[in-house]
Amino acid sequence: MAIEVRAASVFDDVRAMVGPKRPDANVCWCLSYRIPSKENLALHGPARGERVRELCGEDPPPGVLAYDGDEVVGWAGVHRRADTGFARNRKIPHVDELDVWSIWCLRVRPGHRGTGISHELVAGAVAFARERGAPAIEAYPVDNRGEKVDLTMAYVGTMALFERAGFAKAADTDSVLNGFPRVLMRLDLR
Repeated sequence: MAIEVRAASVFDDVRAMVGPKRPDANVCWCLSYRIPSKENLALHGPARGERVRELCGEDPPPGVLAYDGDEVVGWAGVHRRADTGFARNRKIPHVDELDVWSIWCLRVRPGHRGTGISHELVAGAVAFARERGAPAIEAYPVDNRGEKVDLTMAYVGTMALFERAGFAKAADTDSVLNGFPRVLMRLDLR
């Protein structure tokens, strides 16, 4: 399997990865960290998808997608931290004032999990940020110490996943997900 990671500029592929089965559903669409909280809370049903369509047309788009041939099999939300909820998040600290980028969501399509796509997504997100001049990239995974993470909460990734990609723990956070502490992992891109 040769996985290719590309910018998430094709709305239909983003919808396949993060959109709801019903267009009127008020699900995440991976917007909760990407846009301001007030805007996120104000968007309902189809308006959520339309906002993602807009983001897919921006430069840079809202993340990256993994493809196995022509089939989209993975998603990673990645963008400048300043343009995300992490810019104002009180539980996730700022290590310094660098204009870092953040990876906040990883999603692999059922039937493709356990095949290494998460690793490809992290590598693709790092390359995406590096190509756009990011001095460093952060992620906020759980430190699950090898314990199983509930699938619905696994979107943040694990500390071990990011360590394998060359990230190092830069700080503890006050955030907890699924009973596990989240840590700030960072990779210098300079």
